[in-house]
Amino acid sequence: MPHSHAIQTALDRAVSDCVFPGAVLGVRLRSAPASYYCAGRLSTQPSGPPVTSSTLYDLASLTKPLATVTALALLVQEGRCCVDDRVDLHLPECVGSPIGSATLRHLLTHSSGLPGWRAYYDRLSPDGAIPSSMEERNRAKQAMLELIRAEAPVYERDARSLYSDLGFILLGLIIERCYRQDLDHVFYDYVTVPLGGLRIEYVLAERLNEFLACANNYDGGVAPTEVDQWRGRLLCGEVHDQNAAALGGEAGHAGLFGTADAVLALTGEWLRAYHGRASLLHHEVAREFTRRQEQVPQSTWALGWDTPSVPSSSGRWFSPRSFGHLGYTGTSVWIDPDRELEVVLLSNRVHPTSKNDAIRAFRPAIHDLVYEEFLGRAQPLSG
Repeated sequence: MPHSHAIQTALDRAVSDCVFPGAVLGVRLRSAPASYYCAGRLSTQPSGPPVTSSTLYDLASLTKPLATVTALALLVQEGRCCVDDRVDLHLPECVGSPIGSATLRHLLTHSSGLPGWRAYYDRLSPDGAIPSSMEERNRAKQAMLELIRAEAPVYERDARSLYSDLGFILLGLIIERCYRQDLDHVFYDYVTVPLGGLRIEYVLAERLNEFLACANNYDGGVAPTEVDQWRGRLLCGEVHDQNAAALGGEAGHAGLFGTADAVLALTGEWLRAYHGRASLLHHEVAREFTRRQEQVPQSTWALGWDTPSVPSSSGRWFSPRSFGHLGYTGTSVWIDPDRELEVVLLSNRVHPTSKNDAIRAFRPAIHDLVYEEFLGRAQPLSG
């Protein structure tokens, strides 16, 4: 059994050191029940209630692997698309544009030539109004597609990897075209329902009050992020990412809110599939999506999942075959298939301000400690 007090002490110290107001750490080793460690409060301005294992967090870019990559993997194994399909095959609006000839593989490995980010939200909604109906969201998505379509490449395709939200926005739109449903329903119908219902979802504007009321009934609440000048309010239950907000809260790159338990349920599906056990995902598909791709020089990216670099946010001990992802709000997942270790860290380090980046040093340190407490020491990763 791990010495849980060491992990708990590290989380409590991180709260005292203002790494984040509060956090939940979920750890699962092989088939053992998951262990959860909670520290701090939902907020500091104003002071909120204590964090519990039921607290819902803005998962930020964990949306990419958990929703977008999972949905795309399901499409691939059903034969409804291929990672080497061109973008314009699924988004005919992109025919003749620079991004049209890129493949889904390019988008998944962040090697398409697209810039990493643009402040499209200011152009889609200068007054900070958020789409609150399917019709409004569809208009915003079409406008976003036209903006990305018009982007000139900022580097030669396959020459490098540049982490790009824009590429994952396109992947979200491609998934919607393939399923003929919006992302909210795709994720619900094809991921959460088959898994028995999970506390993880996109929060659309018209469902915000219901979402917050339900969260408070679970003795966990929702961790707020920060005051957004564009929207003019403290965000709680509204996606922190402004481009995702301008699309109505559902996007391929951000938008999910969830608990540590729900995130572990999804990482567990990927781990079981990796080892050829019963899962929503097929073994060969999971292996391919989590394998570091070789076509881009010095890239650590698999297909939508990242793999350890040197140094890595996963610390020193996770094996080279590990896969994971980070979220801007202070979230992360790392999965070591060799040791069957899953670690989920959910926090709102952006509260009260996203200028706080102390989590950069905390992430590798907590992963090292978890590994050592659950498995003992190993050889550090080599370059």
